[in-house]
Amino acid sequence: MGCAIAAELARAGCVVQIFEKAIPGAEASSAAAGILGAGAEATHAGPLLQLCQASQAMWPGFAQDLLHRTGLSIGMQACGAVELGRSADDMAQLRAKSQWLGASVPDLALLDGQQVHQLVDGLGDDVIGALWHPSDGQVEPPLLVRALARDAELTGATLITGRPIEGIVVASGRVHGVQAGGLFPADHVVVAAGAWTDLVPGLAARRTSIRPLHGQLAELLLPAPPCIPVLAWRGGYVVPRADGRVVVGATSEDTGFDKRMTAGGLHHLLAMAISAVPALAQATVVRHWAGLRPQSLDGLPLMGPYLPVAGLHFAAGHHRNGILLTPVTARLIASSVLGAPWPTAWNSLLPAPTAC
Repeated sequence: MGCAIAAELARAGCVVQIFEKAIPGAEASSAAAGILGAGAEATHAGPLLQLCQASQAMWPGFAQDLLHRTGLSIGMQACGAVELGRSADDMAQLRAKSQWLGASVPDLALLDGQQVHQLVDGLGDDVIGALWHPSDGQVEPPLLVRALARDAELTGATLITGRPIEGIVVASGRVHGVQAGGLFPADHVVVAAGAWTDLVPGLAARRTSIRPLHGQLAELLLPAPPCIPVLAWRGGYVVPRADGRVVVGATSEDTGFDKRMTAGGLHHLLAMAISAVPALAQATVVRHWAGLRPQSLDGLPLMGPYLPVAGLHFAAGHHRNGILLTPVTARLIASSVLGAPWPTAWNSLLPAPTAC
């Protein structure tokens, strides 16, 4: 989020500094699976769904522009996503979802068992239907983070690594800069600290708190991918890369800032994935990792200007949708910093408590 916003602002002529306590993408950004799943990840209608759909529509142009400016591929695939139904209860939920989601997604399709097995080879026998989201896709987060950081630097933004923020300097109702081993004056400060947002000193009361939610993932390797679309189901997903790698995720554990990988977590991931795609039992386990999702207490991202303090902005709390929401977040936050009025459609995302 920080690099994408910085690049937008630098292209507009702003002098931009990015403060990073480690290196860009060291946390949730590069730990994600990279699903662009406005449909597959949706759980209900509302402002978050609308924001995800707006961002998904931006992704083809965003990826093309990033490649043109940096020369770096981000592994984007418009592969679609399939939500699997493996029980009568699953199918009832998918039918209900097709009704409330279908009004805004005209190419959505509810598939029976025969149709889903024709669409995707190698599924388990217990798959009895699915919801097909042809507009969903994927990118490779480590490649994306590298390209975003490169883009920010090429546009003139200064990346300052190994420099944690010690506080936001606020006086007389407006922001004046940040403390980070010294005072760095600024007319505007954007807080894009992910799961660590609530730990940034000097921030006023906000609409919602943000906490870390631990997630474990694994990467497997097959001679060729067992399927083409992203596969998702309640509690899990399989993301096949074009070269035979397969990302399997994800656990959801409330462990604070503890990022340990556990044998139980890996066992859960493998058992879940193999039950959906039996061929994965023959795959090589390449690696196993964990990240901390920035989950807001009310389920909505914390985005936009903090109206009680002039010049203070937030871009955090994106939870499972951080990669997907990168383009729209960068556009909205940069426009706000540059003086554009915040769109009323997204008032529920504003960080001030009065925005609720």
